[in-house]
Amino acid sequence: MTSNQGEALREVVREKYGAAATRVADGDTAVSACGSTGCCGSTTASWDPITSDLYEAGQTNGIPAEALLASLGCGNPTMLAALQAGEVVLDLGSGGGIDVLLSAKRVGPTGKAYGLDMTDEMLALANENRLKAGATNVEFLKGEIEHIPLPDNSVDVIISNCVVNLSGDKRAVLKESFRVLKPGGRFAISDVVVRGEVPDAIRKNMELWIGCVAGALEEKEFISLLAEAGFDNPSIEPTRVYEAKDAAAFLAGTGLDVTTITPQIEGKFISAFVRGTKPTVDSRSLPAAKSCCGPDCCSDA
Repeated sequence: MTSNQGEALREVVREKYGAAATRVADGDTAVSACGSTGCCGSTTASWDPITSDLYEAGQTNGIPAEALLASLGCGNPTMLAALQAGEVVLDLGSGGGIDVLLSAKRVGPTGKAYGLDMTDEMLALANENRLKAGATNVEFLKGEIEHIPLPDNSVDVIISNCVVNLSGDKRAVLKESFRVLKPGGRFAISDVVVRGEVPDAIRKNMELWIGCVAGALEEKEFISLLAEAGFDNPSIEPTRVYEAKDAAAFLAGTGLDVTTITPQIEGKFISAFVRGTKPTVDSRSLPAAKSCCGPDCCSDA
């Protein structure tokens, strides 16, 4: 993807997510999290298999309703990341702030939860939700996930909820994530992942980028990029596999020919938990080992 294409995509994402935040801020509670724009891609209030039932009963106690309504994710990274008291957490693409606020509860007063978002409307909504929740260990930052505004080695855990797939430069996202994580830090995100080949027409459709479909990485490619960035033990754990009926639900209202597209994506998209660990010592920075057959090591033989 060229820089111009990446910027065009970024503007579309910003516009769609900004509109979603505005609707929630204006009190449009009739439109559920899956019924706006975002990961479900739908402009109707129909049930969506990606964004529905992500948070267990009781988990969101004390979290403002607006934070939940503005959630456009595909998983629950706060449950899967095994957050510990005192840790510093960063949520990439934090939206209305629900995962940041949930993370803040888990890391406690000795920890810190950052949210990073590029959309002014979402940041405004998130800060309102922070105040309503009375969260004192939370900070929302404005920026792009390809350029994280935090220092090197400053974060214990990076989470994200169906946002990395929306980036036009995922290699940069993973490189930046690796940079800001502390040695031993964990990359633990929820995202939509592709299994197998997907027609080019689907990947080129901008509406489907916003619907977490066209921008999703293929499984093996995601693992490869994590390893390239320097992460140890990269893995992908499926949490949901989307069937044809699910595809029809989250494509409703996009104006696309659901009958034609649905069979092409049957079983090829999954919600998954994507993991990687920053090594305590970056092997890429170590000097190359000397050859045992060279003059430096064979002269004493």
